[in-house]
Amino acid sequence: MTEMGAGVDQLHEGEGGGLLDVRGLTKIFGALKACDAIDLSIGKGEIHALLGENGAGKSTLVKMLFGALEPAAGEIHWKGQPVAIHSPGAARHLGIGMVFQHFSLFEALTAAENIMLSLDEKTPILQVAERARELSKAYGLPLDPFAHVGDLSVGERQRIEIIRCLLQKPDLIILDEPTSVLTPQEADKLFETLETLRDEGKSILYISHRLEEVKRLCDRATVLRHGKVVAHCDPRQETAASLARMMVGDEVDTVKRTGSVDAGGQALLEVRELSRPSANPFAVPLRKIDLLVRSGEVMGIAGVAGNGQGELFEALSGEALQQNAATIRIRDKDAGRLGISGRRLLGAAFVPEERLGHGAAPQMRLSENLFLSRHVTDAKALMGAFGTVRMGALAKAAARIVKVMDVRKSGEDPEASALSGGNLQKFIIGRELDRQPAVMVVNQPTWGVDAGAAARIRQALIDLARSGSAVLVISQDLDELFEMCDSVAVMHDGRLSAPMPIAEATFEKIGLLMGGATPERSELPEEAETA
Repeated sequence: MTEMGAGVDQLHEGEGGGLLDVRGLTKIFGALKACDAIDLSIGKGEIHALLGENGAGKSTLVKMLFGALEPAAGEIHWKGQPVAIHSPGAARHLGIGMVFQHFSLFEALTAAENIMLSLDEKTPILQVAERARELSKAYGLPLDPFAHVGDLSVGERQRIEIIRCLLQKPDLIILDEPTSVLTPQEADKLFETLETLRDEGKSILYISHRLEEVKRLCDRATVLRHGKVVAHCDPRQETAASLARMMVGDEVDTVKRTGSVDAGGQALLEVRELSRPSANPFAVPLRKIDLLVRSGEVMGIAGVAGNGQGELFEALSGEALQQNAATIRIRDKDAGRLGISGRRLLGAAFVPEERLGHGAAPQMRLSENLFLSRHVTDAKALMGAFGTVRMGALAKAAARIVKVMDVRKSGEDPEASALSGGNLQKFIIGRELDRQPAVMVVNQPTWGVDAGAAARIRQALIDLARSGSAVLVISQDLDELFEMCDSVAVMHDGRLSAPMPIAEATFEKIGLLMGGATPERSELPEEAETA
């Protein structure tokens, strides 16, 4: 383990005791060098951070280490011996486990069944379920082994991935954005677990855009930029700002929330007494939710994963319809009985939390995904005679979004699944912002997005609101909500608290509401009491 204050030249400390050494690892996609002669060393019993912007080459590198991609050049040495890792199965056999940022779970199967499929030995399902339950309790990551994945929130699915990896007892654990869908309390518990694993001699390669947690947790860091190693450091000796500068090569823009919300502004999104029964045994029923977002306002919704945020998004987007059309109003129009396209025609836009499969079709190109979301609202611009598609107009719109949002991609019009998670998120949000919607509802806007891209997304949402739109942001990142929102409410067990002006909100107040506390009405701001 690197000691405090150790220089960056100590990268190969104890080459005899090193666990993993990567030398000149290179991967090329067409004309793009995704990884360019990368050197990396991980010692036994250390937590090593891998940092970089979206598209810097982090995911490509770890996929080569896990056998999901073949390198074009370079060597991988494992425990002092050169190895060729041709498949994830070979990686697991060596002792390398990985938790991907994008989940690899079968939605029709239970948590235990998904875990069982990843185990090399044949183990009875009840035994797998019991091991998973014990592990989930020990690590503070509650999990029902018999719950179907399709019924679970993103946060709950992440717990399955983490537990599945730990059950394989690897010597090296690769974690790609493991806390992006965890609450602060869950993240703290995970950190304790990782520190215990380190003390037991396990090694961890840790990818995260949350630089404060990197500073807290990691012993050393390697920074990538445009596919090359640009820095090695002890993150505990750096600031979040200095780490961000290494990643982007420049200062990261700060988010500016200027101006104030007009309390008399037009109500563009209204929710009245929204109740919704559980769609399945594992879903959360919504209970008499009232909500009002005005022109010029960014309202945030905080909450622990699995407390009804997904169900609320489905109700707002039109994926789930209401019996009473007046339950949801968009720009003074009853919208409760309208589907997604009908609400888009009223000027609304929606960005779900799950990028691949929900926000974008993985095997379709960016332009095709753009057409799927715009063929109704932009029919005149994108459709020609006899139902033909104006490919030139579609390509021009896609190129505009890519440029404005700085989407890094490997080809002219790649499939959605070919983009890194952060770059796909930038494209999906840019796709909706490009329409200048009157109402924007975003679920987890910067999940798995680097510091520079997160600042760009947050500023774009603020600017949209200040131009006269109403923006509703659902997020588990309290720092994000405090940075960009004018007011914040909290979801717990399908209920929504009264909104609180951000100037009067504190982490303590919001945290108590997230945990289920019910404050006295007298403790709430006057604006909240009358909302």
